[in-house]
Amino acid sequence: DLPEDDPRNPATIADNVGDNVGDIAGMGSDLFDSYVASIIAAMMLAATLPLIVDITLTEAGRFVYTVFPIVICGVGLFASLLGILFIKWKGSDDPGKALNTGTYLSTLLFAALAALFTLIMVIGLTGEEATMLWKLCGCAVIGLLAGIILGFTSDYFTRADRKPTRKMAEAAQEGHAVVILSGFSYGLLSVVPPAIGIIIAMVFAYLLSGVFGVAMAAVGMLAIVGTIVSNDAYGPIVDNARAIAEQGDLGDDIIRTADHLDSAGNTAKAITKGFAIGAANLTVLALLFSFATEANDINPGTLDVMDLLKLNVLIGAFIGVVVPALFSALLIRAVQRNAGKMVEEIRRQFESNPKILTGEEAADFSRTIDIATKGSLKELIIPSIISIVIPITVGILFGVAALGAFLAGAILSGFVFAIMMSNAGGAWDNAKKWIEDGNLGGKGTETHKASITGDTVGDPFKDTAGPSINTLLVVMSLTASIFLGFLMLFGNGAGLLVF
Repeated sequence: DLPEDDPRNPATIADNVGDNVGDIAGMGSDLFDSYVASIIAAMMLAATLPLIVDITLTEAGRFVYTVFPIVICGVGLFASLLGILFIKWKGSDDPGKALNTGTYLSTLLFAALAALFTLIMVIGLTGEEATMLWKLCGCAVIGLLAGIILGFTSDYFTRADRKPTRKMAEAAQEGHAVVILSGFSYGLLSVVPPAIGIIIAMVFAYLLSGVFGVAMAAVGMLAIVGTIVSNDAYGPIVDNARAIAEQGDLGDDIIRTADHLDSAGNTAKAITKGFAIGAANLTVLALLFSFATEANDINPGTLDVMDLLKLNVLIGAFIGVVVPALFSALLIRAVQRNAGKMVEEIRRQFESNPKILTGEEAADFSRTIDIATKGSLKELIIPSIISIVIPITVGILFGVAALGAFLAGAILSGFVFAIMMSNAGGAWDNAKKWIEDGNLGGKGTETHKASITGDTVGDPFKDTAGPSINTLLVVMSLTASIFLGFLMLFGNGAGLLVF
């Protein structure tokens, strides 16, 4: 029974590398693709604005509306830089509070700067165009506020000092199965507040500016992406620092301090994941509206209504609901298989070289890193193919309307899966850390062992399957938009199988 970050464990360095790859590079890429996709969706809708909103545009107005999403993102970047600098200047003994303060400040700065730049950009526009631009600015602020609500919902359900995590830790006293059930149920419960937040944001944005307003809400939600990525990167940094402290035997005081920082890091990661999931969902909704507008532009009436009483549309929706579940299953099984290979390699090293366990010789760390890297790339082949092939297949067989329903179904079920797995995984992790701080008997007890089981189940939930659904939804939506012209060739958009 080796401690978690024992230097004799051949997988220790692979664990540290995985934190950096998954929670910095991976989450950064996830947020970046949503960021770019939201801008593209908003600019595409701006180009067809007279088709979706009753407004007469001048050339100046058309230009301003098209570049407005980019301006909003630039404003958000500047606000993020100021917010991050404030965290460094102000300092705090509570890392979680410092990160939250930086996020609040970036949000306030964004709202103020967005209003300032909108005031400048309305110069030269007609009264109708100026009013519309102010409404779009409001939509962007609404989107960001919704993102903050989503993030701090994750904070409530995953922080070690909050009721859900404490209840999960107490459930570990009753055994391994009970802690799993507790985490799963709280994960499902955590879906409700973000869903309400997104619904409210969509309603207000739609009332202000229609589907273009929803797209601008997605842009606004991702405007301070710099702050969000910075907060997310904090988690792996302190996690690795804690691992180095334990591997270097730097003493219990330093490890306890690192644990305190690490707990805040886990919460920061959970907040970021909640934010990323909400942003991805608003982004793909904007892409769905853009897809429908483009389809109607090519062939009027193609996607005015998604009639679920039509069999092909219903089939598309059913397939869309199933795909995130299939995708999650493939990824979790991939983690299971790679973990099995890793365990076999660790046992092989211990058996072939007993001096590793005594500390006389170092383990072969590069071997375990190679297994994880090659295995992850290999296991992603089928999920990647699914994300591209299934939307095209649905469009060819059942038509463009069915493809629209497919995307809608995937968005709805993907949101539930992503939020549930992300929050449940984060709460299991922090419940274990709370017990390790000396609560409920501390390390080495049966309660602690049960919490380790929860944390082990939670890792593929929060670090693999949950965040990956964001990318799945964005890729499928972009694939549908890119291949729309091709899909319209099959039965003029009705598909090969007409019911």
